Parts: sequence; C-alpha cells; structure tokens
Amino acid sequence: MIIREARPDEYVAVGELRVAAYRALGLLPEGSRYAEALRGFGFADGCVVLVAVSEAGSGILGTITLEPFGLANELAQDETEADIRAFAVAPQAQGQGVGRKLLLAVIECAGKRGLCRLRLCTQSAMKAAQHLYTRTGFSRTPDLDFQPVPGITLRAYELALPSNPFPGQQPDKQPA
Repeated sequence: MIIREARPDEYVAVGELRVAAYRALGLLPEGSRYAEALRGFGFADGCVVLVAVSEAGSGILGTITLEPFGLANELAQDETEADIRAFAVAPQAQGQGVGRKLLLAVIECAGKRGLCRLRLCTQSAMKAAQHLYTRTGFSRTPDLDFQPVPGITLRAYELALPSNPFPGQQPDKQPA
C-alpha cells in the first residue's frame, strides 16, 4: 500500500469512497445533505488530502484530510493546530490496517508542517475509530464535543505533536 496526496483526477473517486464508507457504517442515511460535503471536502483552501492506494493498482483504499486552522475549522483553535477530517476507509479494505497507516501519515505530515496539535471528532458509534485514535496517542477532550445537527454529538480528541525547535532539521541537529 502506498500513501500519497490525492491527485485532481482522483477527487471524484475520493468523494465517493467517503460516502460509501460512511454509508456502510450506517452513519450517512440516503438523502443526507452531508454526502455532498463529504464528496467535495478538502480539495481547496490549503487542505492536504492523503489517499492509500493499492500497489497492485486496484484503486483507492482510504483517505484522510489535514485541514489547517481557518474559519471553517470545527476544533483547531489557532495556527499551531489543525483538524483531521473526512477520514474514511473503503468498506472492502476495513480491518486491514489502512486506517492506521493513513492516520500515521497525516500525523507525520502535520509534524513536517510544524504543527503542535491535531484535533478530530467522531461519532460515538464509531468504536473502531475511537480505539484507533486512543492506540495512536489521541486523548479525549470532552469539553470540545459538539452537536453539528440535533441528535448527533461528535466526540472530540486531540494529539500533541512532538515539538521541534528547529523546523526543517532533524531533531538531533542544532543550527550552526
């Protein structure tokens, strides 16, 4: 499996994968307005959309988006933080480590950008995702939980990233 940034010719497939994954988990009813948001999210405004693709060329297995701080953020509170959004694994690829690899890749991407904290939210029904987040070092931040629409409460998580006082250099190298 290869993790890389999504290419413009893949945006439609990425959007459809997101919708299919959310529907397979019972989180996106037919006719939901959120389907259109999922299809188009992150392909502009400085976001980084990563995809996991099969080395055998069988398509996109999953996707995750790093959304830098801005007016549309759900959780990030300043420019040192970013949100993880639109995280989805194709139904046929779930349980195969795709999500873990995508999550680790977006954490690495955030670190390279000099960010100090990542935040994300998830529905309470997403038990496997919550288990992945806590195993990866995220902790619950219930004070940031919110309801985007009546009847749906999103649970917030955060991860403090290791600080590097010399961005762009290896942590063990000091400037001359």
